[in-house]
Amino acid sequence: MTKKEIKQRAARFVKFVEWSDEDQLFIGRCPTLFMGGCHGKEEAKVYAELCQIVEEWIEILEKDGTPLPEHDSKKFSGKFVLRLEPAMHHRLALKALATGESLNSYCVKALAKA
Repeated sequence: MTKKEIKQRAARFVKFVEWSDEDQLFIGRCPTLFMGGCHGKEEAKVYAELCQIVEEWIEILEKDGTPLPEHDSKKFSGKFVLRLEPAMHHRLALKALATGESLNSYCVKALAKA
């Protein structure tokens, strides 16, 4: 497999680089391909390193004859059920009401911040 083909396959996998307050570093992950990841102080460098790691993983799996996991092409409906304590449900509903939003909209915004 050529480097170009490996890069094309690697591009199909979602990669995350997020700041960790706990570690005071950027953490890079590709959860559908491997657990763990890489870290560093500069976001762009962490992303570049993560891309390189993903390509290396693909090369290793291909050489071993191990099929690649399904990449992130799964279709999602945009709906999921969240189970929580009734008191938290009530508290979230009150917070949403106080902001003039629906509970769904309030929770979507809160999850986007997480």
